[in-house]
Amino acid sequence: MHIGFLNPQGNFDSGNSHMTEHPDFGGQLIYVKQVAIAIAQKGHKVDILTRQIIDPQWPEFAEGLDTYPGVDNVRIIRLPAGPKEFLAKEFLWPHLVSDWVPNILKFYQEEGGLPDAMTAHYADGGLCGVLIEEETGIPFTFTAHSLGAQKIDKLEVTPENLAQIDEQFHFRYRILAERLSMNRSAINITSTRQERFEQYSHPVYRDAVDVDNDNRFAVIPPGADFSIFGAEARSENEEATEEIIQQRLARDITESRRDLPAIVASSRLEPKKNVLGLVQAFAMSQTLQERANLLLLTGGLDDPLREKASDDVTEEVLAPIREVVEENNLWGKISAFGLSEGQEALAATYRFMAKRRSVFALTALYEPFGLAPLEAAAAGLPVVATQNGGPSESLRKGDTEYGVLVDPEDPADIARGLERLLCDEKQWEYFAQAGQQRVLKTYTWESTAENYLTLIEQMVSSPQGRSRDQLLPIHPYFLNPQPQTDVSLEELRNIYFGSNPRALSTPSV
Repeated sequence: MHIGFLNPQGNFDSGNSHMTEHPDFGGQLIYVKQVAIAIAQKGHKVDILTRQIIDPQWPEFAEGLDTYPGVDNVRIIRLPAGPKEFLAKEFLWPHLVSDWVPNILKFYQEEGGLPDAMTAHYADGGLCGVLIEEETGIPFTFTAHSLGAQKIDKLEVTPENLAQIDEQFHFRYRILAERLSMNRSAINITSTRQERFEQYSHPVYRDAVDVDNDNRFAVIPPGADFSIFGAEARSENEEATEEIIQQRLARDITESRRDLPAIVASSRLEPKKNVLGLVQAFAMSQTLQERANLLLLTGGLDDPLREKASDDVTEEVLAPIREVVEENNLWGKISAFGLSEGQEALAATYRFMAKRRSVFALTALYEPFGLAPLEAAAAGLPVVATQNGGPSESLRKGDTEYGVLVDPEDPADIARGLERLLCDEKQWEYFAQAGQQRVLKTYTWESTAENYLTLIEQMVSSPQGRSRDQLLPIHPYFLNPQPQTDVSLEELRNIYFGSNPRALSTPSV
């Protein structure tokens, strides 16, 4: 088969350039890359379709065609959409309709044949899947990765502040694109049952898809790459990475503490990742401070606790963290730095810290799936993770624990979970082994790819058509993005507040 992956945001190259350095360069890109490669390794032809970027600050993404060295059957196809320079995903919408989708169709027309199926990722990829199917009849699957309604909920949007927040996030386009994507896809792929039954059942999506219809959903968990993250794996720069870690610890950590275990956190510096809650937990627990250092891996930022970030969102996260460090005199007990070699350096860091009997912490307010803790577990680190979202399924089955789940909004509970592992050698050993075996048996990219292929083969061989009256209409803006066809704020207001009466209630003071 020939399968196209629709992923306009961020970008792809063999070096995983800029990974975790920007919100558009996160786990979704790793997911798409790994599933694409795993499908290709089974003999299928795979195209990763993304946006061409001709920008001196993003030089890796200028070429129209690219590959992963040593991987057959995978092409990275970069096609123009709007201006040449990098654009954040929130500003891509009109260019996807007017440029990117037409350029995809033109590309395949010149090649002499379209893919058999598309798999669309995030709302922007989903919208493109809808438009391509409308034009060609090619079916698509939809993987949201995250949904906008939950983000609106967490931002505590009101009718009064909706315009201000939409100016930043452009929810008016995202919500409509999500509704279209889940309504018109052949099947919606989620990482967990919780994602299916809780996220997709949000009132905003109620008339778009029926979460109880098994024909419209498939739960396919992602995987960890054991060739990179396995405890026995080694990168070319393993020793160099270990040297960098020791240099940063020497820079930040008091000499007498440098051989202690660490509480390791690796996530983008965004409010929803709740790194602040982890720092607060460390600050309030004398036990944790006596037994471990806190190690924050911060993407491309080398010394973020001392140097101001260049963008406002990151600085909004860092400023209160610095305050907690200062107020609780955590200097000499906490280190924060970035890694420049992508996944390989991250995996080497996990292995190095596992030798010191460290632990991994993910304290996000909500984590749709949570691949990072599984990668850390594969490398040998026991995991403490948020109870909200995917980790509640991946790290627990019935009464069996594979990691310690905590309430991310309660620093005392975070501290309790960390103390459970750092204060008891038997607990550390159990969770290090249990977590690693859980990932090895259940969460591999090969398994993810096999499940995708099964669905896509069924979708292509036995299409399940739906009558037009079951399909949501495509908004005029998504057919011809002009000022006169624009999605109005009133439309978003009606969809969100009209379907979600709870959002209109004013909390008592």
